[in-house]
Amino acid sequence: MAWKKNILETIGNTPLIQLNKVTKNLPCTVLAKVDYFNPGNSIKDRMALKMLEVAEQEGKIKPGGTIVEGTSGNTGMGLALAAVVKGYKCIFVTTDKQSKEKADILKAVGAEVIVCPTNVMPEDPNSYYSVAKRLATEIPNSFYMNQYDNLANRLAHYESTGPEIWEQTEGKITHLVCTAGTGGTITGTAQYLKEKNPDIKIWAVDVYGSLLTKYFNTGEVDMNEVHPYISEGFGEDFVPKNYDMSVIDQFTQVTDKDGAVLARKIAREEGLFCGYSAGSCLQGLMQLKDSLKPTDLVVCIFHDHGSRYVGKIYNDQWMQERGFLEVKTFRDIVNGRNSQKLLTIAPNDTVADAIALMEKFDIENLPVFEDGNNTGSISQQGLFGKLLSNADIKNQQIKTVQEKAYPEVAIDTPIDRLSNLITKDNGAVLAKDEAGMYQIVTKYDVIKSLSK
Repeated sequence: MAWKKNILETIGNTPLIQLNKVTKNLPCTVLAKVDYFNPGNSIKDRMALKMLEVAEQEGKIKPGGTIVEGTSGNTGMGLALAAVVKGYKCIFVTTDKQSKEKADILKAVGAEVIVCPTNVMPEDPNSYYSVAKRLATEIPNSFYMNQYDNLANRLAHYESTGPEIWEQTEGKITHLVCTAGTGGTITGTAQYLKEKNPDIKIWAVDVYGSLLTKYFNTGEVDMNEVHPYISEGFGEDFVPKNYDMSVIDQFTQVTDKDGAVLARKIAREEGLFCGYSAGSCLQGLMQLKDSLKPTDLVVCIFHDHGSRYVGKIYNDQWMQERGFLEVKTFRDIVNGRNSQKLLTIAPNDTVADAIALMEKFDIENLPVFEDGNNTGSISQQGLFGKLLSNADIKNQQIKTVQEKAYPEVAIDTPIDRLSNLITKDNGAVLAKDEAGMYQIVTKYDVIKSLSK
């Protein structure tokens, strides 16, 4: 019989999964180290457990004590799982830009969560760094883990992430790509891999608004580089002690939008429901693709699970409000098909006239217009039922059998709203274009557009 003694024994040994569709334009093989398979759904489980074990060994925390940490959510989850097993209390301090899901998950495993403002300097007494440090001095038998400067962070990845990648690729890895935050993952993994093969390239992915890239390039801590950004889990407004820049070969910065869009693409095209930083990691690789060749074997670190971001990057409204989601509209559908004048029928025309038009142009919906006004409609579905009960209806005027007029909307109405307006009893929607001419979108048009 084989079983784990507790949840902590399931940390590590996460799979390496080849990417196929999202990387089809890259010349090399790309593998994702998918660390949401850890029990806390992120790579931070590794370093959380290691930091706690080292603190115990050094006598910095005693049984029944309190773990205090500033976290964007994932480190907190790893520490919370370890605390449950080992019998500690947890107080986590986070920022108001982190997703609500992260705070809720931490509370679900028994942690207390304190939310601080994002847009303050690290040394500000209200920053989540400062609040965490203060709490650790005020609470008896507590220890501030400080993932940023605690070198057990990078040690965890030197001991686990690096060796796993080396063994899983049989030493054939040529590039490691990883988002850069506390520095623990990229530095610890890089230190191990560089010891095995100094020629392996280590590419760090940063976000605009972080000072890490300029620091790497110049050695200067330039606070003018720092400005608010939306991306979560990477980028910094100071340089954590976990960094050893000598093992990193290059930094590249990505935008908030590109990371969010690519994370969604990874989910749709690879079936990997990853977090924000996975999309950013892949975007960073795309930006450096000109340095790659067919024989290269690239490993990207995908840190955490998409469930942490369902209210953000996987929420269409959230994406639209920030201009991250390219929303298709009525106009896009009309512009994407062959231009054709709107076909209409008049109230005094006959049903036979309508049938002839539908057959000639292979259409199912005809608006009824009188004196330039949208007054009704005729559909194949509606006519079919009437013809079955009365074949002589062909000679009747349209106005005796017409259905209700198709709804009119603005030309920039999003497709999702159009799909709500088009129902079993209403097969089309109308809108006026910029020239004041009516255009039509049918159920078929919406289906065709969404399938592209």
